[in-house]
Amino acid sequence: MGLWQLGSMQQETRPLLLQHRCSSAAGEALLQLPLTAAERQICRGLRRCSGGQKVLLQLPRGEPLAPGQLLGAVENMPLAVVVAADEPLLVVCSNDPMALLQAAYHLGNRHVALELQADQLRLLADPVLEHLLGHRGLQVAHLQAPFLPESGAYGASHSHP
Repeated sequence: MGLWQLGSMQQETRPLLLQHRCSSAAGEALLQLPLTAAERQICRGLRRCSGGQKVLLQLPRGEPLAPGQLLGAVENMPLAVVVAADEPLLVVCSNDPMALLQAAYHLGNRHVALELQADQLRLLADPVLEHLLGHRGLQVAHLQAPFLPESGAYGASHSHP
């Protein structure tokens, strides 16, 4: 490898620094920042936009990021929009509403993050939980989709010691 090739390999573009949450986009073309449910809880670190652009999040701690949230390098100058990334999910259904309610209860007792819908539950794919739910007589299907779990009774920032 020639010396000029080594130098060009070392010159990687610096990530775009995102430090602020913005309130409006004023019709600008924004970078799409796909984040999983877990990644939306962490407001700091290196991420990659859908076009490959690296961004470095250095946001104030506190509220988790939400799909549609605008982020910028300077206050009120949005450069990126948070989108919910597709994740491997289990979709749980039942013809018996009580069975679905019981499943939500048992999953909640295990502190499993759930996305609640009128006729189904969604959770991150897990073979142990898939077996448990199937054993209870529920229909369980796999889906690759954004995961938007409930924040819980204490809000999204609650955690156990």
